[in-house]
Amino acid sequence: MDCSNPAITKAMSEGVRLHTVPRMPRILLAACGCIDALKFRLLCLEFSGWAKISVVFTKSSLRFIDTESLFPKGLNVYRSNSANELLQWADIMVIAPLSAHTLAKIVGGICDDLLTRIVQAWDRKKPFYVAPSMHPFMWKNPFTERHLKCIEEEHDITIITRKERGSMTVIEPQEDEDKGEECEIGAMVEPSEISYTVKIAHEIILTYYPC
Repeated sequence: MDCSNPAITKAMSEGVRLHTVPRMPRILLAACGCIDALKFRLLCLEFSGWAKISVVFTKSSLRFIDTESLFPKGLNVYRSNSANELLQWADIMVIAPLSAHTLAKIVGGICDDLLTRIVQAWDRKKPFYVAPSMHPFMWKNPFTERHLKCIEEEHDITIITRKERGSMTVIEPQEDEDKGEECEIGAMVEPSEISYTVKIAHEIILTYYPC
């Protein structure tokens, strides 16, 4: 395995250990209120193929998500007062899509809903991933850059591009192909790529730290 890969380097340096007995990873998926939340059902289906999942929504995300009919059967959906339970249960957390609004709240330490309470109390030894989704101008805004830099400094994470697969935290957005010739970066990457990224990073951790 290529030890020059940033994913392997990060996994080896942090020494994250999930469990002594191999089992399906427990992944907490969360969605924020933006247009790419329409892909959240597909995201759940991608992850459910190799992991046990539970989901959390922000209130604004429910404008795009039908929680009654669009998810795999038996999926655990949490909406309030479950932070402690989920913090103990989850091995990995993935916020996809992550809106500019929720990013700003995380950086500011605001805990006014279930998602932000979980993020604030998250064990930093556990993998934590975000896949931003926002208007291209918002993605290019200096405030967004500062917010990401703040997370990088406070959480000791790695921000890398989609081309560098492996153990990453911020999965950078892609070009919005629906915009035609005027397409710009800002759209969330495809659910299959997010699932692949997290799965590969998880396998790297298990390879180097199986116990």
